[in-house]
Amino acid sequence: MTAPSIPSRRPLPLLTTAQISGLNPGLADVIEYRKSGLSLNHIVGCPLDCGYCVRHVFGNFEMKTPRALMSDEAAVALLVGHPYFRPHKTPIQVFNRATDPMLPVVKPHTFEVLRLLDEQGLTNHVLVITRWRVSADDCAVLNSFKNLRLTVLVTHSGIDHPEIEPVNSTYAADSLRMLYEHAENYRTVLYWRPIVPGLNDSDEHIERARELSLHAHATVFTGLFFRDEIKAYYEDHGIPMPYDDTARRKIMPEQAEQRILDAFDLHKAAGGAEWGTLFRKSSCGVAYAWGEPDYNGHYGIRELCDICPPAQLALCKKAWVKPPLDTVVHEARALGAVGDVEVNDRAIVVEGLDEPPRYYLQHGFGYQCHDRSKPHHYRQHGRAPIGWEAGDGPDTP
Repeated sequence: MTAPSIPSRRPLPLLTTAQISGLNPGLADVIEYRKSGLSLNHIVGCPLDCGYCVRHVFGNFEMKTPRALMSDEAAVALLVGHPYFRPHKTPIQVFNRATDPMLPVVKPHTFEVLRLLDEQGLTNHVLVITRWRVSADDCAVLNSFKNLRLTVLVTHSGIDHPEIEPVNSTYAADSLRMLYEHAENYRTVLYWRPIVPGLNDSDEHIERARELSLHAHATVFTGLFFRDEIKAYYEDHGIPMPYDDTARRKIMPEQAEQRILDAFDLHKAAGGAEWGTLFRKSSCGVAYAWGEPDYNGHYGIRELCDICPPAQLALCKKAWVKPPLDTVVHEARALGAVGDVEVNDRAIVVEGLDEPPRYYLQHGFGYQCHDRSKPHHYRQHGRAPIGWEAGDGPDTP
């Protein structure tokens, strides 16, 4: 059977050297190591205008027309040649920072990047995050990749405030159903985000998410990434402030999470309407969808696992091995760590390392790696303190 052809479209025009030099330095650097993996972003610009978009942080929210910083071939070569890239191990994300990978003019580049990676025989996890339209023909192309562990995460919030989210959420809902119906060689995850109390956590919103969760291999729910640049955009456009303060981590208040978990438990207890499988962390949902243990080692943060299926817990427990201290110290020092290096029953704890080397250690050992100066607190792991009471539990590094 002939593999489906990648849609042909004239490649996006390349930005000039002068234009690239005028970009935010973080945007001009096409590879960034994020928690869910090495992130490849050589296409920048998006017309979707979601008010909470991370593009505010990179100063290119007004760039509506996608443009390329380099060719797909050059970008993939840069990715696989990156010092933090491990074949078959390092998770990869494609176009998750500065555009939507399924926009008509971006989609051929998304498919070409996937093809170039797949033809190298790489089996790395690859995450593609979209809120745009996905067709049956697109699904056929996604199914044509035989080696990559490809997961399409569909962002759906149900927010109907036009200034916050101009794109109708039905596009994402339709794409999720389409992807799930046609999935063979890829997986699809409902990325239920951002959940903001009073905006999209009503009983109706939760019920809509419950129904959609049945059309996904897993569901991940999370809160709002609310930084100073996003707050400024809200102020300039008269958008109601979701929170008084900003934070470096996503904001997911305890009560908002509890509303969702209570609804989930009530449905299960009543033996009625079924829920899909819920996870708090993206890598947990992706790993579950592939029948694998979490590659981020979240099993060490045991309170995250209280909603996980028993079979998945057993899988993660078997794979979760506390690494030898001397080995961790050796690798951490080589990356520039200073001070004491600790390996406790929850995580590796280091000083002096930015996020990229910490994530490199985390994915290498399959064990959480934390910065001692930015502790993770019990039960609010990886979340901002906004909406959490101080008495929730002991602080943990």
